[in-house]
Amino acid sequence: MSTRVQVIFLGGTIGMTGAPGQGASPRLDAAELLAGVPVPDDLEVVPLELLKVGSSHLTFAHVLEVARAADRAVQDGATGVVVVQGTDSMEETSYLLDLGWRHDAPLVLTGAMRNPGLPGPDGPANLASAIAVAVSPGCRGLGALVVLNDELHAARHVAKRHTSLPSAFESPGAGPVGRMLEGTPVVTYRPRRQPAMPLPERLDRRVGLVTATLDDDPAVVRAVAGVCDGLVVAGFGAGHLKADVADAAAEVAERMPVVLTSRAGAGSVHTRTYGGKGSEEDLLGRGLVNAGHLAPLKARLLLAVLLANGARHDTVTETFTRHG
Repeated sequence: MSTRVQVIFLGGTIGMTGAPGQGASPRLDAAELLAGVPVPDDLEVVPLELLKVGSSHLTFAHVLEVARAADRAVQDGATGVVVVQGTDSMEETSYLLDLGWRHDAPLVLTGAMRNPGLPGPDGPANLASAIAVAVSPGCRGLGALVVLNDELHAARHVAKRHTSLPSAFESPGAGPVGRMLEGTPVVTYRPRRQPAMPLPERLDRRVGLVTATLDDDPAVVRAVAGVCDGLVVAGFGAGHLKADVADAAAEVAERMPVVLTSRAGAGSVHTRTYGGKGSEEDLLGRGLVNAGHLAPLKARLLLAVLLANGARHDTVTETFTRHG
């Protein structure tokens, strides 16, 4: 009896080509991409081409469609699922999928940093690795994984840290959960996972993201909040804002959830190290929700899911305490 893997194609650099002197754009289809990947005789790879776009064009609706397709595939007997997409938004799509992934079966995202028209394209190797991870018994129970450059990253931690290098993806503060060794995934540690959350039919709540900058303007916080249902603030350092910006954030927190993260890229928002106006102690005391270690981009997604599911403020706080 053969093992079956569902491979869902969304587009991205892995399938982009272009004529000389022209920029690359999505052209290759699922069959052409799989043709360059060796597959064992006892492995059935089932392609599903949902889109052919760069990942900067993906929407919440697209990701929810992928989540449903992946869920159906596992319920129908697939050992694992691979999602092939562009890398631009992969750290976000992987985390959104991970929040709702209720199966032990691996859900693996991959793509490429070098398109097929460049010397040394990495797409075929990344796709081969992703398929190997999807069928590996040792990779079960890890949730959504990002697999590129012979490394396995947990969706919870992964971040794109370079615009073009094959080694663009890292997991700040955590490191990869495993690596490929002679074509076989080797898991080096198993991160703690939270129970899956129900993903709504629609993510229809606006969540803004404001990043603290030198001498920034509190009017920006108020303006963004004016068109949103929730707000994420990426503060300086361990969770700090300029005094007047802190006042604006606290005002907004009186009428909607405001989540405090750090713009630093690694480390946790603190709770009691610094005092005074605009410190983490001040902001959390005035109603902002602590995101802990959760990065700003991912805090936005978690808050969007919670709000779409009708979560009240106490549930938002409790959930961020667990996930952060």
